[in-house]
Amino acid sequence: MKRRRRKVPGLNTSSIADISFTLLILFLVVTSMDEDKGLTRHLPPVNNEVQTPSEMLDRNVMRMEITADNQLTINGEPADISQVRQRVMQFVDNPDNSPQLPEKHTIEIYGLGRCAVTDGHVIQIMADRDASYNAYFQLQNEIVAAYTQLRDRLAHSRFHQPYAACSEEQRMALREYYPQRVAEEYTEGKGGES
Repeated sequence: MKRRRRKVPGLNTSSIADISFTLLILFLVVTSMDEDKGLTRHLPPVNNEVQTPSEMLDRNVMRMEITADNQLTINGEPADISQVRQRVMQFVDNPDNSPQLPEKHTIEIYGLGRCAVTDGHVIQIMADRDASYNAYFQLQNEIVAAYTQLRDRLAHSRFHQPYAACSEEQRMALREYYPQRVAEEYTEGKGGES
């Protein structure tokens, strides 16, 4: 007797691919993608020279502090985040050469000529380790926005165009006129604990 070989029917795998694709689409639609927040900074080049601490005049330093309950103070006085941009602009620009604001120095800036600038100013930030990251992030954003607005205003008056449209050479001149000088002070402790 002859044995008959049976053919095994093939599996229809097209439906498996459809199901996999549907599950992938469902996963992408249902899951949330939280956007990360970050602060972009250009660090100064490494300086291997030994630096001696220098004394800063009090008028050249703007002190900002965020307390544990997210309250902001500027030079010891309570302030609101909405005031930061204008106060930083006034501090950095010192348009009237006020003796309470940073002292001005006359320097030669390529593309701008001789300019009186407050290149010795420092904005010092002290954030309590229990302060929220959102409060810190908003403060940093307002400080950066103040510098951006100052540079944009100067670009319009000197180069008749916004800062974003300036050449790299012009941007360097504007950054030299309004150097972003922000220092952060850290407290001792473990940190990173919830």
